[in-house]
Amino acid sequence: MPRAYRYFLPGYVYHITHRCHNCAFLLRFAKDRDAYQEWLRKGALRYRVSILGYCITCNHVHLILFQHNDGDLSKFMQLIEGRTAQQYNLRKGRKGAFWQDRYHCTIIDSCLHLWNCLQYVDLNMVRAGRVKNPEQWKWCGYGEFIGLRKRYRLLDMETILDKMGYDDLERTRKHYKEEMERRLSSGVFERDPLWTESLAVGEKSFINSLQKQFPRVRLYITEEKTADGKNEWSIREAPTAYNNFWGAKSAPKAIKRA
Repeated sequence: MPRAYRYFLPGYVYHITHRCHNCAFLLRFAKDRDAYQEWLRKGALRYRVSILGYCITCNHVHLILFQHNDGDLSKFMQLIEGRTAQQYNLRKGRKGAFWQDRYHCTIIDSCLHLWNCLQYVDLNMVRAGRVKNPEQWKWCGYGEFIGLRKRYRLLDMETILDKMGYDDLERTRKHYKEEMERRLSSGVFERDPLWTESLAVGEKSFINSLQKQFPRVRLYITEEKTADGKNEWSIREAPTAYNNFWGAKSAPKAIKRA
């Protein structure tokens, strides 16, 4: 597993994943997922962070966030994860870590890449076999995205439209639902490490422009094929970097995954 990338720059979209300590099901009860969801709302109000997508599962979370101001995303994560852990431990009389190590962060390009990442996150509990349609899982952004949720909304739809290059909310919602139904009917929505283990995903020009943001990490760039057959460029950390981080002289050649 690569090191968690956590140096946040304003003006970028980030996909953040974080597991509960020892992958325990600490969020298995609805009231705990509700509490995390409420802290997401409070965090978005307190800091200039836009929530574009999310999924709160029983043992980990996915967040797709846009940082407007430098430093706000780190404070946002400290607030929601710290308060969630504090409330849970106080209620349970529990001590010790709630979250497992550091969260992992992937920079996501806009337009189609953000669209694909949003769908990947919304399909999380379908992949887990808990629901047949993401509409049935209230702790993800899908229902709000397509217009079903009217109260306690979290998503910044204005920013979503801007990053996707769209200007018609209702048409976007209709297209997103149709695309989701197509994926559900095809049965192609298995786990894809592209979205959870890369440092960045997007167009080749976007990926090339980001290399300088990882000056001390051995990297390789690769064109990969997603689970549904679409091509994505990504930055990955070289597999040997953990054991030979400072002394390494060259990264492995880019690998094109079939």
